[in-house]
Amino acid sequence: MPSEHARSDVVLGDRIEAISRRSRSTYGRPRIHAELADEGIRVGGKRVARLMRDRNIYGASRRKTIITTIRDRTAKPAPDLVDRRFTADAPNQLWVADITYVPTWSGFLYLAVVLDVFIRRVVGWAMADHMRQELVIDALNMAIFRRKPLAVVHHSDQGSQYTSIAFGQRCKSAGIRPSMGSRGDCYDFMCTIEPEYHSGSCCDCLRGSALTRRWYSSPDGWPWLERRTHVAG
Repeated sequence: MPSEHARSDVVLGDRIEAISRRSRSTYGRPRIHAELADEGIRVGGKRVARLMRDRNIYGASRRKTIITTIRDRTAKPAPDLVDRRFTADAPNQLWVADITYVPTWSGFLYLAVVLDVFIRRVVGWAMADHMRQELVIDALNMAIFRRKPLAVVHHSDQGSQYTSIAFGQRCKSAGIRPSMGSRGDCYDFMCTIEPEYHSGSCCDCLRGSALTRRWYSSPDGWPWLERRTHVAG
């Protein structure tokens, strides 16, 4: 007769499998562990890793690194109004922005994200097959439309998309205060919000699907992204 611990492993393993299926086999050990905690299941990370190995459950991973921060040496960046103090007393005080990428069967897509530091939720995003200034402006426009902020600080790295004249003009017209830190500031902060952000988990549920680029860039793909990033409306 199986021991109580063995029976518990079966129940927990079934739950881990269910979470993995729900994520379309993209969640790794940290995210599955966090999901179990959200469900009130207290278990050690090593046990989760062991049960995942026993059942051949593995998360999605990137095979190639893409540089998304490319500075324009001729552009003057905005001052750093944050200095790595990622705190706020209310919504719409401090937004943090970054760009990541999504591998697809037909190439890479790029995702621009705007996150509200206080509510720790994505308030705007945009996806395209390029990293031009329009990408970050579209993400900013969504955040402006959804949140209607007053004098919010928008903090990003010094990538050419954020230092562009067009992006600066959009911030000015919306009453937004641009702030720019060193490369990696926003990335580091988002990793504290989303432990697997470094592997693109804002859209890992899309990356793990057997889908084409057209699906990623169509409205049909957005429900997955919206659910995964907990968009605040």
